[in-house]
Amino acid sequence: MGSLKKKLTKLMQCTGMKTGDLVIMAAVLLLAIYVLVLTLSVRYVGRSIDPLPQATAAVPEDKGAADPAQSAELTAETETAEEETTEATEEPVVSGDPVVEKVLADMTLEEKIYQLFIVSPEELVDNAVPCVTESGNMTKAALQSKPVGGIIYFAQNLQSRQQTTDMITNAQYYATDSHGIGLWIAVDEEGGKVARVADTLGTTAYSPMATYGKQGDTAQVREIGADIASDIAEYGFNLDFAPVADVNLNSGNELGDRIFSDDPAVVSEMTAAMVEGMQQSGKVSATLKHFPGLGAEGGNTHYDKTARIDRTKEQLEAEEFTAFKGGIEAGADFVMVGHQIMSCAGDDLPSDLSAVAVNEWLRGDLGFQGIVVTDSQSMNTISGTYSAGEAAKKSILAGVDIVLIPKDLDDAYQAVYDAVKGGEIPESRIDESLRRILSAKAKHGLIG
Repeated sequence: MGSLKKKLTKLMQCTGMKTGDLVIMAAVLLLAIYVLVLTLSVRYVGRSIDPLPQATAAVPEDKGAADPAQSAELTAETETAEEETTEATEEPVVSGDPVVEKVLADMTLEEKIYQLFIVSPEELVDNAVPCVTESGNMTKAALQSKPVGGIIYFAQNLQSRQQTTDMITNAQYYATDSHGIGLWIAVDEEGGKVARVADTLGTTAYSPMATYGKQGDTAQVREIGADIASDIAEYGFNLDFAPVADVNLNSGNELGDRIFSDDPAVVSEMTAAMVEGMQQSGKVSATLKHFPGLGAEGGNTHYDKTARIDRTKEQLEAEEFTAFKGGIEAGADFVMVGHQIMSCAGDDLPSDLSAVAVNEWLRGDLGFQGIVVTDSQSMNTISGTYSAGEAAKKSILAGVDIVLIPKDLDDAYQAVYDAVKGGEIPESRIDESLRRILSAKAKHGLIG
């Protein structure tokens, strides 16, 4: 000890260090040794113990590690419990678009339900005039009290280019100004014999779609789709109820040469091309119709009280579903569901009132996630059997997003409203459709 003390004294004399400096050096040295020992200990422990997987239940302290079978059982039980907890606390699915969610949160139930209807301009104003050709004070007042999702115009409403543009522009302004949500402005512009704008306003006319189906030129059909969209967008239309995606399986069907072909593969290719052309500018949404297919029909849904088609599910999958799949995969924004009763659905309901047709087949089998719209519910196959309210309610319950031209808008609205207030239709079901509708409208710049 004396020798160590002498050496330290000599070191201090040689280096000029003081006692305090020596104490500091000793403290630093001890700290370095402590950190080194701690680091080595942690590394050793880390190599010796595997971390527990997050999903695995912790082993009780008073027992040893469980054998593999017990561990697997504990893990399965834990995962099941977590799934049950997730299901119990799961929140409604949201669109992911904060603008849409904000608009939806601010809407009243009345506003939500009206968005589920596209109506004629005459029905909007309670048929106060036999033919609407301008959007004036009646239209303005109607849109303030009944903020419908859209208006469909027919040939009778279109008189001239300027008149059509003014009528649509004013209606769009009234809707956005009063409730902040613009309108679907719809038209049937297929080309061929169903071409409201071409027939009345002189835009480019085209041959029946069967002509192009025979030619098999998808590039030409894609160009036709783009040209039709450009023509109608000029006047303010943003929704076209075209193309026809039915397959010509029965020469007695009501569609005739509006159908591309009797070959499902050709129909699939042609409708896909038409959808791509029509939607490429982002100004007009295309609509595949008339799911699950009217091509095998022998009657007429406009006039007959019922339209029944006897088809097996396998036949539908091989032909009608194949045809619709092309347009769906091409990204069609809308699919229109018709009024035909399909025997294989097993519910004896028109397809637009059938959860089998809408949810199981269109949403499930074909994976369509866009907007589902009914065919006009003023047609006799619906209005001749069901009240407007009953048809609208059944359609919404079946999974439809938009009811087109109910026979009586007030009756249809009230039935859906009462069903929501009475708990028959959950408001979450309405919100599900609204998210699809508002998301599509946002892309069209219709959320103001």
